[in-house]
Amino acid sequence: MIEIRIHGRGGQGVVTAAELLAKAAFNNGKYCLAFPKFGPDRTGAPVEAYCRIDDRPIKLRTQIYEPDCLIVLDQGLAKNIDITNGMKKNGVIIINANGSVKMKFRACSIDATQVALDVIGKPIVNTVMLGAFAKATGVITLKSLEKAIYGRFSGKIADSNIAAVRKAYEVLKC
Repeated sequence: MIEIRIHGRGGQGVVTAAELLAKAAFNNGKYCLAFPKFGPDRTGAPVEAYCRIDDRPIKLRTQIYEPDCLIVLDQGLAKNIDITNGMKKNGVIIINANGSVKMKFRACSIDATQVALDVIGKPIVNTVMLGAFAKATGVITLKSLEKAIYGRFSGKIADSNIAAVRKAYEVLKC
């Protein structure tokens, strides 16, 4: 089983990212489960969402304490929260950052905010980060992610998010 924890702030699309990731995994023939962790938080407050992906049915329904992968939509969270808490030794972090990031785990950084601004026209980074995740891990395919996005959005919104996903996949370097 692959366990992914997504960190971000309220309003950044953390929950949507987990749902799209699960749908992409489902499109690849996997079993999946996605769910959020938040309370009566306001926009900008730290939020987590989780996604489990496996070849067999998933019975575990707890939050993820020992992730294989972290997706971090806001680098600033690392200043106030131990985002790597429980991270597995061989885990990977995909982080939205302008420039490389030094961490005690394998980290792949991408300036997702700039990609989103350039392609979507707004600093909405959740789908950009999923494109980076697809490239960094190979857990989902680009095609399955595109199908998940088209299943959730339509028209120009879907097209611009697909373009942003493809750009992230193209430019990510680990």
